[in-house]
Order: sequence, then C-alpha cells, then structure tokens
Amino acid sequence: MKPASIPEATAWNAVQHRDRQFDGKFVYAVSSTKIFCRPSCSSRQPNKANVQFFSSTTEAERAGYRACMRCRPTSAKPPVIDRAVKHVLEYLMSHMDTPVTLATLARETGMSPFHLQRSFKKALGVSPRQYQTAERRRRLSKRLRKGDTVSTATYEAGYGSSSRVYERPKALGMTPATVRKGGVGQKIQFSVVDSPLGRLLGAYTEHGVCAVRIGDNDQALERELRAEFSNAEIHKAGDAIHEWITAIVKSLDGERPSSAIPVDAQGTAFQHRVWNALQQIPRGTTLSYSEVAKKIGMPTAVRAVARACATNPVALVIPCHRVIREDGGLGGYRWGLERKEQLLESEKSR
Repeated sequence: MKPASIPEATAWNAVQHRDRQFDGKFVYAVSSTKIFCRPSCSSRQPNKANVQFFSSTTEAERAGYRACMRCRPTSAKPPVIDRAVKHVLEYLMSHMDTPVTLATLARETGMSPFHLQRSFKKALGVSPRQYQTAERRRRLSKRLRKGDTVSTATYEAGYGSSSRVYERPKALGMTPATVRKGGVGQKIQFSVVDSPLGRLLGAYTEHGVCAVRIGDNDQALERELRAEFSNAEIHKAGDAIHEWITAIVKSLDGERPSSAIPVDAQGTAFQHRVWNALQQIPRGTTLSYSEVAKKIGMPTAVRAVARACATNPVALVIPCHRVIREDGGLGGYRWGLERKEQLLESEKSR
C-alpha cells in the first residue's frame, strides 16, 4: 500500500535520505524483519524489494508489522537520543578534516559528554572518535582503489598529512601505496566446486582462506572475487582441490576438519572479535545478535555485531549462519535465507 497522496518514488527517496520532513506522513515496513519505521529512522537501510509503505502506523500493525524500537514511530515525537546521534553523525561527516572532541559534540547536542558517548556507542557499537577514524580509513581506501595518488587521497579523506596515515598502516591491511594498486602483490588461488548449497568458490593465499562465496553461476562467483581483489594476482587452481576447500565442503556433510582452517581475511579489530566469537558457537546451536554482543563484552553493540556478520568474507569457516534474531527469526544471510535454514537444520540433525 502506498502512503496517501505521496508517490512511492518520493517516499523511497525520503527513506534513503532519512528526511524528517516526512515523519508522520507515512511509515515504511520491511518484510524481512517485520518491523515498520519512520522515514528518518537511523537504522540500516533495507533493500527496496523488501519495503512496503503505509499511510499510518495502524495500517502497518494490521498488516502484521511491529514498531521499531529505535525510532518509535507510534510515539508523538522521535526520541531525543536518536536525534542527537543523527546530528553527531552529520557533524562528524562534515568535519572529517578536523579532530572532533567529545566536548565539542556535547555542546552541539546539548547532552553531557558521558551520556552522548554512551548513546552513540549503544546505537553504533563504536565511539564518535572511532567512527570518524573508521570513516576516514574507508574514504582513503576507496579513493586509493579508484587511482588517486597517495597525497590526494590522504587529504581528500580528511587526514591532515600523509604521515598520519603511515602511523597505523595495519588499519588498511597494507600500506596506502599497495591499496592504491588494488592489492598488487597478493597471490590468490581459487577453486569452484559442488556443495550441498550449490556452487562454492573458495579462495586462499599462502596464509589461509580469504574468501568463500556461494551461488549458482561459476562465472559470477569468479567476477565477484576478482572485483573484490582487483589487481591481486589471481589464478584458478588446477584439478587438485586444496585441502582447505575440501574441508569446507566436507563440513557441510557433518565431517569435522582434522585441523582448524586458517583464515586470511581483512577486517577491523571489532570485526575480528565478532568473527572469533562466531567460531566458538558449537555446531547445531545458535546465538542471537545480542548474545554475541554480550559474549564479546559489548552488550549494546547489537547492530554493529549484525554488520560484522553481514560483512563476513569467509562463509562457513566463520559460521555467521549460526546467529539469529532475538525472536528466533533467521534474520539475514548474504547467500539466501533458504541456504541459512538448510545449514541450521542440517547441523541440528547431526
């Protein structure tokens, strides 16, 4: 159902831009989560194919959706904390070239530094400073991969000088010069094999598995791998399938690998904490996103945990399929909910 008098294209544009001017005029519901939100909701934006618009919260509830706990669309006004977090995000994004202190953000929002820090971390799983640092790194990596010179990319990303980039080169997994060359120097081999889930691409370096992808088309899987590692030296392995890939496929049939499958995947310190926790979940059992957050000692970082699961580069080796929603729903899965359900049922039966 479309919101009354508002074209669907306009409504979707409002959701994409989190336009507060449309709050109260309609709500949008997401079929994969069964939740409805205000247009300005700060939660992760959904796939348009999963979105349905309603002219009122009552209509959304009648359709079987429940109100978002973040933006509280059934209340008269959006929570003050959400507005403050959104303002902080906007302020950080517009001041990437300036170190922003917590005191400055507190003055901007009218909140105490302690309350603001706690609210921001609860919403995003990181502090404002960590968010700004991560965003700078993301921008730097993106511009380097597009071909900018190191000096240009450095300043465009918000770094005051190139020396600040080289102070912590491990943040990018490699030096800025190497990133600019698209990972040149990395040597990767891959195989595409049959599995109970369909075609499975396993890629690896000398240090361990760096990518696992599941699909139905060999060429599409290979294209995605090459796009991700752009200028790395990538070769398709011969007829002999590497023992790591064989072990991944055998694990789908219930066979445990004789030794741990090494992982050579780039990620932030937080992502690695989450991924390590996922590898500790016993086969045949599941944890909710909040339980994983508690397990790593950050009980309020539920959304950040969900993002870390979604960005897991080595499916199955890091079993993100064993994480479900609090209400028992499957949640999302990059390779399709049918595959996630198949995996969980197979592991549980064994």
